Parts: sequence; structure tokens; C-alpha cells
Amino acid sequence: MDHSTPAGKFIVIEGLEGAGKSSAIALVKQFLTELNQAEPVCTREPGGTPLAEKIRTLVKEVNHDDPLCDEAECLLMYAARAQLVANVIKPALANGRWVLGDRHNLSSLAYQGGGRGMLPLVQAISAATLKGFKPDLTLYLDIPPKVGLARAANRGALDRIEQQAIDFFERARNTYLTLANADDTIEVIDASQPMDAVHRDILSALQRRLTA
Repeated sequence: MDHSTPAGKFIVIEGLEGAGKSSAIALVKQFLTELNQAEPVCTREPGGTPLAEKIRTLVKEVNHDDPLCDEAECLLMYAARAQLVANVIKPALANGRWVLGDRHNLSSLAYQGGGRGMLPLVQAISAATLKGFKPDLTLYLDIPPKVGLARAANRGALDRIEQQAIDFFERARNTYLTLANADDTIEVIDASQPMDAVHRDILSALQRRLTA
């Protein structure tokens, strides 16, 4: 008889700045807690381990004396992600815990791949570091960049990535949508709607995907 612990599931929330990820994560966390009678392990990227959090600081801060080049940004993102997957996400899943992620690999494909114009490089690094590991379900909160950035600006000072030109975010959004259309584990949620409508659509997707 097999007494091994059933593997948990990995659920990720994605979206551009100002898409409403924070409120969506709180909603999904509550849903998963009620579904499994246990809180999920919550992670964020870049970050989620002591070393990965140090990398997050490097990626987010503006350094005029030593500007972060695009290739270094990409490599740092995957260094942080590799640490998080190896030391937090995979062990939790193996122990039957569910994991709720604030961003994952789709962010790098969209931001560094689409936004920075380095998609072949990002795909190669992704394949080498993740070896096919991916979320069971990704909820992509889609919003026009101008709308999202206006929301983000109302929260306070923008970080280094949030300060990119609007064209950067347009390319990132287009990449998000292209990848979502080709992957049936990604659900696109219209995040430009009022919050109650967004949350209704999120709960509908979770019910359909996780309780059927």
C-alpha cells in the first residue's frame, strides 16, 4: 500500500503593476485555506528565501553608479527563482502543502523576454534552471499598462522596473497574452473591471479549475 503524501498544487498570480495582485492573493489564499482546511505556503518573486530577498533588493533598487544591465537582471531573476523553487516550493509541494505564488516564471518571460526583447535567452535560461517545473494554475490579471501604472503611482514611489517606459509594459502585456493563449494552465482575468467583478471572475476560475 502506498502511504506517500499526495503532492500539493502550485497556484500563481501574475500581472502588470497596478493589476490588483495583492487583493487577488488575499482572496485566493482565503479560498485555498477553506478548500484544503490549511493555509497555503505563500511566496513572492523575486524573493521568498533569505538569499532571494537580497537579490530582490539588487533588482528593485536604482543604482546610477552601476546600472543593472538587462542580461544581469535576467540572470538575477532566475538565481532568485532557483533558490525559491529548490528550498521552499518543491519541498512544500512534496509534503502535500499547496503553494500560492506572487509571480513566477511567466513574469520573466513577459518582462525580461517581451519587455527587454530577450525572449530566446529567457526561454533558454528557464529551461536550464526549471527543467519543466511550472505552476498547476496561473491567474493572469490583465490590464492596460497606462491604467495599471496610474494605479501603481498612487501607492507611492515607483521602483526601478516600475519606472520603465510605457512601451516596455506594452511589450510585456502582449507577451503575457500570447503565452496565456498558448497554455491551458493560464486563466486570463480582466483586471480593468471594478474589484468586485474581478474577484467574482477569480473565484469562478478557481471553482472551475480546482473543485470540478
